[in-house]
Amino acid sequence: MNTNDARHGIRTYYKDNYIEIREKIIRLVTEMVKEQTINVISEKLPEFPHLKMRGEEYRVANIVKRDFAQFDIPYHEFARMEGRSNIIGKLGSNTNGIRLLVPAHMDVVPAGEGWDHDPFEVVLKNDRLYGRGTNDNKGPLAALIMAAAILKDLDLDQLFKGQLLIAALSDEEATDPDGIDYGIGYLLEKRLIDPTHAIIPDIGGDMQEIDIAEKGRIIVKITATGQQAHGSTPEKGINAILMMTKLINQIETLELPHEFHPILGKPTINLGEIHGGVSPNVVPGSCHIYLDIRTVPGMKRASIIKELHSCFGKIEKANFKIDVISETIPFSVDQHNVLVKTIQQNTEEILNIQPKPLGICGGTYAKDLIRHDVLTVGWGPGGDTAHIANEYIEVKQLVDFSLLISLIALDLLA
Repeated sequence: MNTNDARHGIRTYYKDNYIEIREKIIRLVTEMVKEQTINVISEKLPEFPHLKMRGEEYRVANIVKRDFAQFDIPYHEFARMEGRSNIIGKLGSNTNGIRLLVPAHMDVVPAGEGWDHDPFEVVLKNDRLYGRGTNDNKGPLAALIMAAAILKDLDLDQLFKGQLLIAALSDEEATDPDGIDYGIGYLLEKRLIDPTHAIIPDIGGDMQEIDIAEKGRIIVKITATGQQAHGSTPEKGINAILMMTKLINQIETLELPHEFHPILGKPTINLGEIHGGVSPNVVPGSCHIYLDIRTVPGMKRASIIKELHSCFGKIEKANFKIDVISETIPFSVDQHNVLVKTIQQNTEEILNIQPKPLGICGGTYAKDLIRHDVLTVGWGPGGDTAHIANEYIEVKQLVDFSLLISLIALDLLA
């Protein structure tokens, strides 16, 4: 069988079995959403008494392993710690060709308030699946599992001159202050996976956008140290909060040196948190703030820190300390690369739309893959409903995405 015949076979299969495929995806999403794999930083765990650890992704991993076994898809399980699994299903045995990774994460953010129903019980309404994680990222994961199952059932993996890696990953939604990663970072760090290409279905955009660039992110903590004194004699102390307010005024007008990026634009600085003082009748001896700095390609941490230090010298009796809490790099890939072209060609053929390459100010774990020389783009189903109350995804999009991933895999690997 040649590739054209295989493509025709896939399209025919999805057309003839649409209702069955749709129902299987709905059941799978419903089952996964029931598992409350909420990922928060450790200090917030007491707010979720059902959790014994962050994420508890093993709950969804057990479903993924069951289905991979049922569909006769070989898989490996890797975990930095018990209970936080990563499942890698593999189609194709030739590791010398393109190794295409398509991962989705199993953890979700807390449900929050404002829901019209139980957020962990899926509601089907007007062809939409409502529930926490339906869009981000359990719906896409269900569609990927179905794509792998159909490729396997039709023996089309025998045509692959490379490998398709369908991954269910842990630890995407939150990172503890210790910085230890239990998902994609762990897999790459330990060289447990070695993809050459990757498509990340975690950007929304209703399959009409392709993420080819992302801003970097540096979280900076700045501490002002003054001198504590009684509130009745403030002249005997040095007010750290007032010291910090002067610094904030300087930061508000700060322009970080950069080269304007045609896709990502310019860097931004957001003052997200401020903490200081112990009581109204005490001159505060310390105050600290957290800055969220979004960077564009070409910017370096050292030059950013230097610019912040330059603000200190403009403040009388300044006593500041800077700590970099975390950092991710910005990236940008060629908008004409093979992944973009293959996605566009297939989406135009099946849906009569051509997704547009763009950049995002937020971030996905595409950054980790790019850092390990994996050609990576973001593209997938779902709109801008992640993390909100009444999160949802359209069932038709999940079926279409499953079909498209099957065709894209064939084009790249066969």
